[in-house]
Amino acid sequence: MNDLRISLVQGDTRWHDPAANRAYYGALLAPLAGTTDLVILPETFTSGFSNDAIDRAEGMEGPTVEWIRAQAKALDAAVTGSVQLRTPEGVFNRLLWATPDGGLQWYDKRHLFRYAGEHKRYAAGRERLVLEWKGWRINPQVCYDLRFPVFCRNRYGVEREGALDFDLQIFVANWPAPRAHAWKTLLRARAIENLCYVAAVNRIGTDGNGLAYDGDSAVIDFLGQPQVELHGREQVATSTISAAALAAHREHFPAMLDADAFELRG
Repeated sequence: MNDLRISLVQGDTRWHDPAANRAYYGALLAPLAGTTDLVILPETFTSGFSNDAIDRAEGMEGPTVEWIRAQAKALDAAVTGSVQLRTPEGVFNRLLWATPDGGLQWYDKRHLFRYAGEHKRYAAGRERLVLEWKGWRINPQVCYDLRFPVFCRNRYGVEREGALDFDLQIFVANWPAPRAHAWKTLLRARAIENLCYVAAVNRIGTDGNGLAYDGDSAVIDFLGQPQVELHGREQVATSTISAAALAAHREHFPAMLDADAFELRG
């Protein structure tokens, strides 16, 4: 693995306006061309977190999938974030992962936010995704998934013989300000327990339901220390994570060798 440059894009998502959000986030992304390896957008970055947005959910052939692929090509970087996408199986809160070569992968949010009724209108994903980018193994998650450590757990020798499943865990979110302490605490816990880096992007502003968001996007190292931490304003920041430092930590403190074995069931 080489070092990896990660750009956090913390923005004020426009309510229920996909075209305006594509234009807004496109303008924030444009200066990153050629300067980064991975760009992370918030959860539901074309609409905000809304059960009502389901009525205008796009399909996989729609303009947002085309847009994110075009952004990856223009930036020469992987670009990721989640949107509501309609499929024959239902509408998913789907994290898209686009790469400059035209590649597209996705992860469907597994844990739907019951407190806000997300589980009543959206379909739940079943499979965890671990993907590879520039030598790094990356596990993307969406918002509420953060609260479920078993699903987020880095397992030793399961997906890769004699090694951990992933090196970097990503969270995209619309995590309201009243629960900011939980957001910040759990991000650090996931990094420490998984012996990995964590990169997380949350939105800012106030949404159409009157909920306020403080951002608190961050890149956190394997000790739970933030390399960069953003607060309640529009901001784009790039931080480089070190492959050598991660390898040295795992060799010096191989807690994964004492971990409990388990199976994930759908």
